Amino acid sequence: MRIEKDGLFVRFGLWRVATTFDNVAGVAVTGAYAFVRTAGPAHLSMADKGLTFATNGDRGVCIRFRTPVAGIEPTGVLRHPSLTVTVADCDGLARVLSQTT
Repeated sequence: MRIEKDGLFVRFGLWRVATTFDNVAGVAVTGAYAFVRTAGPAHLSMADKGLTFATNGDRGVCIRFRTPVAGIEPTGVLRHPSLTVTVADCDGLARVLSQTT
């Protein structure tokens, strides 16, 4: 994950999400997650089309977008209203992204 002056860039294996800070509608630290939500590749929520890039089941940050973003498939037709990521410093990421909204 990279946070640059013009936006947020997240890579998880073959999958990528990029957006500007003005597209971030809100953030929340979340967790714990079921094993099936964190094992293997990126996960798509069938309930709301949210995307999850996770490597552990402890904690993560859910980032909600004003305008859904591309991420799980290469054409960008399927868009995601949120992205949940597991990072080493969930509170720090949430704090930084909250300052941009």
